[in-house]
Amino acid sequence: VQLVESGGGLVQPGGSLRLSCAASGFTFSRYRMSWYRQAPGKERELVAYISSTGGSTNYADSVKGRFAISRDNAKNMVYLQMNSLKPEDTAVYYCNAWRTGVQSWGQGTQVTVSS
Repeated sequence: VQLVESGGGLVQPGGSLRLSCAASGFTFSRYRMSWYRQAPGKERELVAYISSTGGSTNYADSVKGRFAISRDNAKNMVYLQMNSLKPEDTAVYYCNAWRTGVQSWGQGTQVTVSS
């Protein structure tokens, strides 16, 4: 199982970024996919998840209306579109694949929101 995140970087407050996660080594379409983040000195927290078919999504209250998670099961990809970014969104963002009894993590990508 391999999950590789990309798309992080430095962005000014109010800006946008799109994170991508490329999955391989497992049956992607059977897994719920999520994005988590971890800021310095804080615990890892769930940002958003999307069901295996893409028919259901859920978001942390702190990102509702600003972030959007999506997936392409034909390409084994999951995305996180982040708009109206705030300094408090600064964190390492991790891709997660989950199904009952099994989960995997990517290595993370740094997102820094600063002027």
